[in-house]
Amino acid sequence: MALASGARLGPYEIVSPLGAGGMGEVYRATDTRLERAVAIKVLPDGVSASAHTLDRFQREARAASALNHPHICTIYDVGTDPPFIAMELLEGETLQERLRRGPMEVPALVDIGLAVADALDAAHGKGIVHRDIKPANIFLTARGPKILDFGLAKAAAAPAFGTSEHATRAAEALLTDPRNTVGTMSYMSPEQVRAIPLDARTDLFSFGVVLYEMATGTLPFRGDSPGTIFEAILNRAPTPAVRLNPDVPAELEHIIDKCLEKDPNLRVQHASEIRSDLRRLKRDTDSGRVTVVAQPRATTTAARRWTVPVAAARARTGDAGRRLRLFPTRAKTHGQRHDRPR
Repeated sequence: MALASGARLGPYEIVSPLGAGGMGEVYRATDTRLERAVAIKVLPDGVSASAHTLDRFQREARAASALNHPHICTIYDVGTDPPFIAMELLEGETLQERLRRGPMEVPALVDIGLAVADALDAAHGKGIVHRDIKPANIFLTARGPKILDFGLAKAAAAPAFGTSEHATRAAEALLTDPRNTVGTMSYMSPEQVRAIPLDARTDLFSFGVVLYEMATGTLPFRGDSPGTIFEAILNRAPTPAVRLNPDVPAELEHIIDKCLEKDPNLRVQHASEIRSDLRRLKRDTDSGRVTVVAQPRATTTAARRWTVPVAAARARTGDAGRRLRLFPTRAKTHGQRHDRPR
């Protein structure tokens, strides 16, 4: 339902629309009690279709409001006529909007990844699974990223969480709701596609998709229809990130690969593991140590990996006319120098 400026939802006065998506319409509003600006999300009509779904929405919203984390959007209040959530008003842009300008530099990617992993770890520790991790639900502010819509994907599904019926209806909603796009489907885990019970590991797969997109500027699983996208998620390995962006460190590609394991039992099991891996990558990046994959000239020779201190590498380049050589050099023969790896 569209709300005009000046409309009231309880103590909240609508100021202007901010946007709309599959989980409802968002408005800028004023909390007349505290005289503060807030964001109001009015949920889809289906949430109030029955007493059961309305009760479920209230319970899930209350659970999500208990999450107190610097990288999770804070929920202030919940209403039921119509169903809405009042939350903190954020200034900035979504990660989706940022990625329209291309892939991210590794330091920025790692900082966002660390914040999201820490937020997921906090939520999963309280038994709350997001189920819809994607760039549109990660908001970038001056103080760091914030995850949006915790609990709403679960609240919008009538069947009990952890049942095949829940997963089936969630998948059907993505297919039939015109507000959901093909891009949203690309972030689903294999468990969501197969409509089997979900746990926190579904968020870790979706997070891996987001990391891949941040690193390469493209999605790992693409297609022009739900069927082709779902087939890729279930059966196809994505193109290695380093082939799309040579600047992707081997360590980052390894993190992404662990997240994108199709079997949840082989996938990284906890968000805290991703956080630890990203912390190590940040340490190495900040200290100037990066892993460079040296590509050999001969196709029959395997690529070799080298760890090079950046500061030292720059020092060795000398003047602008000199080249940094990452391969060992053979002794000169007849006045010639050979730079092939041995």
